Amino acid sequence: MQTKKIAVLFSGNGTNFEYLLTHLRPEYKIVVALCNNPNAKGIDIAKKFKVECKVINSKEYESKEAFDRDVVSILEPYSVDLVVLAGFMRVLTTEFTDKFTAINLHPSLLPRHKGLKAIEKSYEDEYDEGGVSVHWVNSELDGGEIILQKSIFKADLSFDEYDAKIRQIEKKALLEAIYKVME
Repeated sequence: MQTKKIAVLFSGNGTNFEYLLTHLRPEYKIVVALCNNPNAKGIDIAKKFKVECKVINSKEYESKEAFDRDVVSILEPYSVDLVVLAGFMRVLTTEFTDKFTAINLHPSLLPRHKGLKAIEKSYEDEYDEGGVSVHWVNSELDGGEIILQKSIFKADLSFDEYDAKIRQIEKKALLEAIYKVME
């Protein structure tokens, strides 16, 4: 069986990245990681697991398109089958989305609460449940077709309890979505 090659893009702690590294089946391999934040803790996870990690500071670019062109030029030599956005805090333009098949993890039940602070907004909304979504990446913020969602009831949960449950299910949802789209 041929190994499926994955690139992971992240901006922060890399906890979802680490979960994938420890739980992906052997026929899937993360061949490269890319981070847009030179201070991200996830860079240490890449080192720990000996995954090549490219760090390019998105704040140094004059435009989103220029940044995305560099992301593309970095990823293209790896011939990845899938790009996984796992806490990557950037909206990608068509410079990227026209060249790669990518999925994104988002901590709300889309289309509710696109963008930042989704966990907080979801916790405070009028619905009985919240959850996570994994969707195809396009150039619209959290606007791609939904691949899967996982939900939890939030009644009687403190915000910290809700946040912990969301972070627990998002890792599993991301792994499940990778298998779903690649098999």
